[in-house]
Amino acid sequence: MQNQNMGLSHVNEHGKANMVDVTDKQITQRQAVAEGYISMTAEAFNMLKDNSHAKGDVLSIARIAGIQGAKKCSELIPLCHPLMLSKVQLDFQTLDDENKVRIQALCKLAGQTGVEMEALTAVSVAALTLFDMCKAVDPHMEISNIKVLSKQGGKSGDWSC
Repeated sequence: MQNQNMGLSHVNEHGKANMVDVTDKQITQRQAVAEGYISMTAEAFNMLKDNSHAKGDVLSIARIAGIQGAKKCSELIPLCHPLMLSKVQLDFQTLDDENKVRIQALCKLAGQTGVEMEALTAVSVAALTLFDMCKAVDPHMEISNIKVLSKQGGKSGDWSC
């Protein structure tokens, strides 16, 4: 039977979901950076910056949640490989003129598969945590523009936006 999956690595020759076999892939240094945004009212944004939300230091909690999210990625995304991450870093930038927080995640490892999904999951979980911790003040926050900015290592090489 001819493979109809159009180059999708997570689909086998029969069109069924399939975890990619990375056994024979070379171990290389790999890294990915992802970002996303959460926008909110001026009141919620100022409380975040002043560390005056009722639930405490929301950026510190979101940082821990993002790191935990990256570590748990394979438990959340069905065909992701469990990875031994060597570095997960979450950074936040407050954009005063937009009442918005930029969330950036860096994930690194020496391994046989990339870490793009872990970086995306870190950003997503951090954004969801910020939403959860600030929703009492602004239940209409918006999470947006989650994407991979760059990746390094592996067979396909390096690239960035």
